[in-house]
Amino acid sequence: MLAANPEGDAEEMKGVCLTAVFPKLKSHDLASSASTSAEHLELQVGRMPKFPEDVFGVVVVTTGGNDVIHNYGTKPAEDGAMYGATMDEARPWIEALGRRIDAILDGVTANFPGGSEIFLANIYDPTDGVGDVENAGLGLPRWKDGLAILAAVNETVARKAEERKNVHLVDIRAAFLGHGIHCGNRWNRYHHKDDASYWYFENLEDPNETGYDAIRRLFLIEMAKVFENAPAGLPPTNPTDTETSPAQ
Repeated sequence: MLAANPEGDAEEMKGVCLTAVFPKLKSHDLASSASTSAEHLELQVGRMPKFPEDVFGVVVVTTGGNDVIHNYGTKPAEDGAMYGATMDEARPWIEALGRRIDAILDGVTANFPGGSEIFLANIYDPTDGVGDVENAGLGLPRWKDGLAILAAVNETVARKAEERKNVHLVDIRAAFLGHGIHCGNRWNRYHHKDDASYWYFENLEDPNETGYDAIRRLFLIEMAKVFENAPAGLPPTNPTDTETSPAQ
């Protein structure tokens, strides 16, 4: 959806895609469903080729969400599967996640010696700021510190983006608030009276079609800001090649 408009796309999105800006764009999809940050570092970044210097990279990354929600409270919490952890238990795991994000961003940057812009998303909250994931209708156990842990993880993600000039935070969390399990609750502080639609798939950890469309738009909005304000020629308006390499 980022690279080219899918069949049946919304009318207002026709021509709003990366190939409209970079006609020589080549897309590489390295995403892997249900994967964690450790797997992203080993399998996604580890599989990325090193591109020649006449290639400019446009890279989108989502990571950390599965580190938070796995294994849904079915097993004791651990690094890479924090569900059910206390804040004290989670702190070293959040620090470890931060180190893995460092390695992911450094690895991706190193694979584009000709330059790159990396768009790093944070993690949404399907409880709309309430923290009652047990009320999602999936039989998930209550997680007392879940909301605080998610906030700490998102703070880590934001900090890692802030530390690098070529990394830009895409704030999915803020945009999705009010479109989770309390979207129909007009007393929720994030309620959207003009659009109370639900943006999550039935498994809660993935978006539905509306959610994917929203994520696509959020990435494109941030890309437009970055490329509009970039110094002349960065990225080149007619590059030899421009690569996109999504990593989920």
